[in-house]
Parts: sequence; C-alpha cells; structure tokens
Amino acid sequence: MSTPFDQLLRRAVDANASDIHLKVGSPPVIRIDGELRRMQDVDRLMPPDTEAYAQQIFTQKAANQFNTTNEADFAYGRQEVGRFRVSAYRQRGSVSLVLRRVVPGVPSLDRIGLPPIVRKLAGDQRGLLVVSGPSGSGRTTTLAAIVEHINQTRPVSIVTIEDPIEVLFPDKMAVVAQREVGVDVRDYASAIDRATRQDADVILVSQLAEAGAVEAALAAAETGHLVLAAMHTSDPVDTVTRIAGMFPSDRERALRAQLSNHLRGVISQRLIDSADGTGRVLASEVMTGNKRIAELIMSGGQPSDFVETIQDAEFFGMQSFDQSLLELVKQRRVTVAAALPHVRNGHDFRAKALEAGIEV
Repeated sequence: MSTPFDQLLRRAVDANASDIHLKVGSPPVIRIDGELRRMQDVDRLMPPDTEAYAQQIFTQKAANQFNTTNEADFAYGRQEVGRFRVSAYRQRGSVSLVLRRVVPGVPSLDRIGLPPIVRKLAGDQRGLLVVSGPSGSGRTTTLAAIVEHINQTRPVSIVTIEDPIEVLFPDKMAVVAQREVGVDVRDYASAIDRATRQDADVILVSQLAEAGAVEAALAAAETGHLVLAAMHTSDPVDTVTRIAGMFPSDRERALRAQLSNHLRGVISQRLIDSADGTGRVLASEVMTGNKRIAELIMSGGQPSDFVETIQDAEFFGMQSFDQSLLELVKQRRVTVAAALPHVRNGHDFRAKALEAGIEV
C-alpha cells in the first residue's frame, strides 16, 4: 500500500475536502467546494490498495454486508482525523470507497443560515418535520443542528435511528439515545415503533424512504412525538408527492389525511457557490403546515398551487427557493449567475434583481 489510509484522510481534512474517492486506476480524488480534484504526488491506486483500505476500516456489520451484496454503508472515525460516512462498493471487480467527512461539532441553526421559523418548528411538541434535498445538500448537518438545539434547550428524551450513526450527541439538557440500523435495531419502521414505547419525546429518522417507515413516523407523530426525518426529495411538493406515492391508491386518501394533519413542515435545501469563491451558501425552501397547505395535501393540489401558497405565506414563515436565492443575491453572498439554475422563474428573478439594483 503506497500511502497509509489515515494519511490520505489527514490530507483531505487539511484541504477542507467534503468527500474522498478511492478507486483503482486513479490517485485519490477529493471534493472541495463542490469540485473534484486529484491528489497531487500520490500514486494511482491498485486493487490491493483499495482492498486493504476497506479491510482496515470495515465494521463487522459492514464486512458481512459487503461479502453478501458487494456494497456497504458505515461510519469510520479516528480522533486524529475525525469522522466519516463511508460507502464501499465493487466496480469492475475491484473495491472502491467514497468517504464523506462529518465536520466535527454541530453548527447552530443561525450559523447554517436557516430562517427563524426552523427554530420555532424545532420547538414543536409533536408532528412530522422533514428535511429534504439531494445528496451533498447538507441535510445531515441541518438535522444535527435541530437535534442539538433541542438537546441544549429542552429537557426531553431524544432517540435517533440512523444508518450509520454519523454525529455523536452527548447528553445536555436532553437525554439522547442513538441506535444504528442493522446493529441496534432491525429496520427503521420497527425502531420508530419501539421508540414510542421507550419514553421518546423526539425521534430522528436519518432516512424516510419506504412505506413502512412513513407509516410508523406518522403514527408516532399522531401519538404525540416530534419526528424529524430526512428525504432525498428536491422540494416540499416533491416530498408530499413522494410520500403519497409510496402507498397504493386505495390507501392514499387515508395517508393524505394523516399527512395533512401531522406535517409540521418541510425544509428543502441546496448549496450554492458563494460569490467570493470561498465555499457554498445554503438556500432553502420552507413549507409549514397551515390550513391552506393541509387542504392542498388532502386534495392532491397542483405543484403550482403549493408554490404560490409558499411564496405568499411569509406570515407563516414560508419561503420559496426563488425568494431565498433573491435574498442571498441582495446580500451579495451569491451571484445571479450561480442562482439562476436553481430558480423556477428566471425572468421574474432577473427583474427583481434589477429592481434591487443588482447587475444581471
């Protein structure tokens, strides 16, 4: 093995990389501010290299999973280099690894750049709050910040259900129990059900991707628990559509009724290149569960109806991606060019930027 594994991780951390790709036939590749770069002065990796790296960091669960399916997801941490979320898989018969860095410490809600309504949603006693976005959009960081805010401010019992466990939460004002799927619990659905019987006030679900877990999450919300969950959906409308689409047509109406009653909010997010080129900035779309949103969920309203309601409901703490991005442009934190690929109405967005005195 040409370069020790932890030495590669240290170089990636020192470069402030978010991800590390280890693939046969290429030097290690790191992602910095969204861009992939090959590590300099490091030899191309050979099959024995990636095989040895994997065997060095596999947990027992990951090794069993990899031997059975040729894929495994798990966490790896060392005090000297930090904590990483690892995805191992085979390609062309050789082992590949992708590691995503979990930045130490949990930033505050304000530091992330989330709107004030998120703090209010985190104070709810019951209901379902979803954080959505594509891979690399910061969902894990946002959920961790919400959990840590509750941990610091409320004397409650928090149970997290994760695959794998990424951020560690020491008890503060709250008591936090962290359970890993496949290690401490069988699956998300049964773990959510169990958490409701274990005196949990707040339940974190790191991935809400199947009907059984959605049913369990809504049941928990219905019985007086605050459920925080992540989904790989692009915006609030997509989130509602995806949840409803998990169920057969004969059950969809009952599901929509539950969702309309218990959905407290959806926070959808994207990371945009900053204007000064030093990193990325969070843009967010927030939909909260007011009466009009509940009606649209129940009736299966058109996406345009949801978006119009979000844009017109600032009083309820809602904001669209276009509104969030326009504010970031006004603050000179992102450029119009960086924002435009993420807005719904480019013509209207340009007009409002010009009105604010910004060159487009």
